[in-house]
Amino acid sequence: MIVFMRHPHVDPGARFLADARCLLEEAGLEVLESTREDSRAVPARARLLVTLGGDGTLLLAARMAAARGVPILGVNLGRLGFLTELEADELCSGLERFIDGNYRLDERMLIEVTVEREGRRVRRAVGLNELVLQRAAPDGLVRLRLMVDGQEMGQIDADGLIVATATGSTAYALAAGGPILEPSLQELVLVPMSPFALTVRPIVVPRQQGVTIELPRSAAVASVDGGPVWRLRAGDLVRVAEYERRLHMVRFTPPERFYALLRQKLGWGLPLVPTPARAGTLELAPPS
Repeated sequence: MIVFMRHPHVDPGARFLADARCLLEEAGLEVLESTREDSRAVPARARLLVTLGGDGTLLLAARMAAARGVPILGVNLGRLGFLTELEADELCSGLERFIDGNYRLDERMLIEVTVEREGRRVRRAVGLNELVLQRAAPDGLVRLRLMVDGQEMGQIDADGLIVATATGSTAYALAAGGPILEPSLQELVLVPMSPFALTVRPIVVPRQQGVTIELPRSAAVASVDGGPVWRLRAGDLVRVAEYERRLHMVRFTPPERFYALLRQKLGWGLPLVPTPARAGTLELAPPS
């Protein structure tokens, strides 16, 4: 069985999808289709989960695929598509390569985030990219007490904190000033958001060392991979640990494509060139 999970804005009657269905049916494979808002879980007998949308659709599907041990293949129908492997017009050729076994599996780490309140677990989520914890009030800072592997790092006052995987290091964590981690590192990066003390900088920690965040006096809000927003109270403990399962992403390109993606999608390392239409301005040169 091949499962298609599409963004609700994707037309189920699109030509590229019809061609993909025909290809799979001729190969004797059952096709199950749903939107990402459907509550149906990915069947354990599925051979592959194909996401049709952008990075957000893949992030939503990732925890379901990992929990079932089903590999995932992302098809980009959005804007950036940093995590996806194929464009829409490449879907059929990609499925042919998958059926023929001409692919590799890229293993990615996920995080398990839990919230404890008065000694009782009240929230839990699994994510591929990050936990984002932010102040609840529009003004002022949130105070966070950080511990790594049971060792106290200290307290920080900031707009919030991002705890990201290597996969998530190129997402919100990067926008907040964090470093880029090559995905095979499978470590965690802690990125303070606008900290009061300039010496409080991002730090990379081993994935085996769990991260605990205590809210000693302030309320806050948190979310995992842009999912539902949790409202946290003073005294809550937020724990971030390595999830017991891995996500397996289907790849057809060599591992070093990651660095090409940085240049192609994020403009990393591209030279600045004058823009003729607007004198005195600079823009990134297009990738060669």
